[in-house]
This record gives sequence, C-alpha cells and structure tokens, in this order.
Amino acid sequence: MRDETKVLLTIERDRQTRTMHALLIIALLCLITAFFAILNLGLGTVHYSPLEIIRSFFRGGNVDTYVIVMDYRFPRIALALLVGAALATSGVIAQSVLRNPLASPSTLGISGGSGLAALITSMFFSSMGPFIISLSAFAGGGLVALAIYLFAYEKGVAPIRLAIVGVAIGAFCSAGIQLLVAKSGDNVSIALMWLSGSLWGRTWEQVWQITPIILVILPIAWLLAIRLNIMRLGDSVATALGLRVEVTRFLLLTCSVLLASAAVSAVGLIGFVGLVAPHMAKKIMGSRHQFILPTAALLGALLVLVSDYLGRALIPPIEIPAGLITAAIGAPYFLYLMWRESRKGSSI
Repeated sequence: MRDETKVLLTIERDRQTRTMHALLIIALLCLITAFFAILNLGLGTVHYSPLEIIRSFFRGGNVDTYVIVMDYRFPRIALALLVGAALATSGVIAQSVLRNPLASPSTLGISGGSGLAALITSMFFSSMGPFIISLSAFAGGGLVALAIYLFAYEKGVAPIRLAIVGVAIGAFCSAGIQLLVAKSGDNVSIALMWLSGSLWGRTWEQVWQITPIILVILPIAWLLAIRLNIMRLGDSVATALGLRVEVTRFLLLTCSVLLASAAVSAVGLIGFVGLVAPHMAKKIMGSRHQFILPTAALLGALLVLVSDYLGRALIPPIEIPAGLITAAIGAPYFLYLMWRESRKGSSI
C-alpha cells in the first residue's frame, strides 16, 4: 500500500507541476501580448510613448491623444486580438477533431466560404452596411461547413473524408474569389482588402459585431477540452469511453466554423494563423487541450498583433496588410509540416 501511495503522490505532484508550468506560460504570453498591444497603440503618424498610452486609458493625457488612441487605434488592436484568438482556437478544434495536423479554417475551406460570401455582399450590396456583410460571412461559412459535412457523410463522418472534401470545396471557393477579383472593376480595392486581411480602417462597429459570438464560443470550446482529449484517441476508443462521437464532432466543428466566420467577417482572409498557432501551442503544452486551447488563442492573438505591427513599421508610410505578413510566416511552416508528415507516411 505504501508503494502505491508513493506512486499516486508522485503522479499528483507531477500533475501539479505541469499545471503550474502551463499557467506561468499563459501568464507570460498575456504580458507579451499586452506589451505588443501598447506598442501598436503608439505606432502611427503621431507616435506615443507607452506611458502616454497608459495615461490615455484613464483620460490622464490630453483630449487629442485620448481620441486618437481610443477611437481610431484601439478598435484595430481589439480586432487583432479577437481575430487571432478565434482563428487559432478554430484551428485547434479542426486539427484535433479531424486528427489531421494540416487542418485549419483556411485549408478546410471555411475561411474561403466566409470570404466569398462577404466579398459578394460587399461588392454588390455594399449599401446594406457592415452588419449585413458580417452576417453573409457567417452564412457563407455555415453553408460551406454544411456542404462539407453532407458530402463527407457515409454511415457516419470519417475525419479523412471531411478533410479531403473540405480541401476540394475550399479550392472551389478560392476560384470564386479570384473570379470576383478579376471582374471587380471599380470595386477592386474592396476585393483586395478582403483578400489581404487588412486591419486598416476598422472601427468599433466591427469590434462589437464579432465580440459577442467570440466571447461566447471561446469558453464553450474550452469547456469541451476534455472531449477533445478523448477524441484524439480515435472514434472507437472514444465511443467505448461513453462519448457520443458524432454529436460531439458536430458540436465542436460548429464552434470552429462560427469562430472562423466571425474572424473573416471582420477583417477578411488572414491565413495560416489557424495552422501555425495550434502547432506552437501543442509544442509548448503537450497534449492536454485544457491548456492547448487558451495558449493557442493567446499565440494567435499575438501572431496577428505582431503581423499588424510589422506591416505598419517595416516600410512606412506604406502599410502591408496583416494577412500578407501571416502568409509570409505561415506558408513556409505549412510546407515544413507537409514534408514532416510525408516523412512519417501519414495521410494529409
């Protein structure tokens, strides 16, 4: 009995140590993200020091500083954080549910479906306003997800079929987007802004449109973390453990679709965040989704935030859209993942 007690105590100490290590990393990521948020707020035609930024939060500076920071720059930062967290969490769910390391909102076509619908609305029905454009992005993402599910269904939904059908439908949506760009004429600037994933000119209106859905879905995804841990073991094992696999898969993928659609509806197509951030989180945190999900959300937010900062700081006054920076970072990493998986002999 003493030996068994010692083993149990050792296991419990190891668990507590890993938990404390994970919480410290999450706290550190929060501090780094806050640091870059303040840097971003100070960057622009008029530069502000971190102290001036902090004082403006409490209306301690002059009125002009407060207006510029809070009304023009802060919405951009808030969107970067929300969009990055949403895309990264969506990617974690997709990779875990489909058991495919290359799955993400971009590679599965969810972002493409949302982007295509939003682009059609913004080009041909722009007078309806940003809310209708956002609504169309949700509808596009939902329709693509439904199409993927229906085409992949055959006495249940196998993860590999979902991935293959998702890639095919994503390619179709990408072709539609390219056709719209070619035919856009006077609306080419709108099309390019959506394609490049730009945070330029975003206001509090876009922030308030996506904040409720993201702040509701993120906690739901985190509450389902244990189910994600079980689903990683395979459908047979998960069923044997009492998990309703099809219902859980549908619920999780719905969360993934809603998060990706919300992100696209606000800023357009920002690629590879949902691919890179989940892999970084898994390398740091291991296999427990209780910590992978919040870590990936912070890393995704940080990635979009840093990309936006670099896009504005590299060649001022020209601004490089954040989506182009994330693509420059993510595309080589995607090729590396493909090479690594081919070496393992796994299915992509």
